[in-house]
Order: sequence, then structure tokens, then C-alpha cells
Amino acid sequence: MNRSKLFTSLLLFIVSASFFNCEEKVTTEITKEKTETIAHNEVNETPEYFLLRPEVEKAYGYSHAVKIGNSIKISGAVSMDDEGNPTAVGDLAQQMKNCYADLEKILKHYGCTFDDVVKEDVFTTDMPKFLEAAAYRTEIYKTQFPTGSWLGVTELAVPEFMIEIELEVHKSK
Repeated sequence: MNRSKLFTSLLLFIVSASFFNCEEKVTTEITKEKTETIAHNEVNETPEYFLLRPEVEKAYGYSHAVKIGNSIKISGAVSMDDEGNPTAVGDLAQQMKNCYADLEKILKHYGCTFDDVVKEDVFTTDMPKFLEAAAYRTEIYKTQFPTGSWLGVTELAVPEFMIEIELEVHKSK
């Protein structure tokens, strides 16, 4: 009887050890695969910069957008002409439309649309006027609205700017 219990215990131990060893091997393989995928993506994800108005952006010291992998960060768009002069001075609604027109150019450069936008932050020097004009966004975001924040600020880079809009985009492969 003692031998029988010993044999059963030994058999259970061997089966358990085999099961845990198999489980450990699967976990190790999954972890190794994830690590290799992350390492592969990091190696091949060189930042791709985009300048909408190269001379203006160089003068102010920024890039309008950068794409790394599936993510695109777009600097705040403001209402300006190609020389960097403010446009639609005093007209927040038109400045907002001008911002979205520039943002659309950048999105198109990367093969994206506003449907790919996952975050939108709006900075404005006049929140009441922005709230009056905010319905225009339904013409921009036809499928769904992104996450984001609306922030009232005392000033933007140039006194005539009343609104600045920045985006984060996720481009599915």
C-alpha cells in the first residue's frame, strides 16, 4: 500500500512538473516574441518630420509634425499666411477654419483624415467666442470626436492669434 501511494505521488509529481515546464515554455516564447516585436518596431521607427511652412517653422524653431510608427504629433496650427503673418485678425471663427485647413494639409501628407485623429487640444484667448463657433467642428469630425481639451489662455505666440489647435493621430497600418 505504501508503494502504491509512493508511485501515485511520484506520477503526479512528474505530470505536474511536465505541465508547469510546458506552461513556462509557452510563456517564455510569448514574452520573447513580444520583446522581438517591440525591438523590431523601435529599430524601424525613424521619426519622419514635416514642415508646412519651412521658412516660418525654421525661424520659430519647430517642426509642424512628426510621425513615428503609427503615431503622428501635429504642432498647434494657427491662422497665418505662408510668410507667418496673422490672417483673419479679430475673427475667431475664420481663424478656426484656417487652422483646420492647415491641419488637413498635414493629415493628407501622411495619408490620413480627421477620422484618424485621436486627440485634439484647442487653445483660445476667447473661450466664449470659441464656444459660439465650436459647432463648426461637426463639419470636421463626421464619424466621431477625438479626445482632448479646450483651454482658455491669456495669449498665444502672436497677439493676433485667437486660437491654436494641435492634434495627435493614430494611422492604422
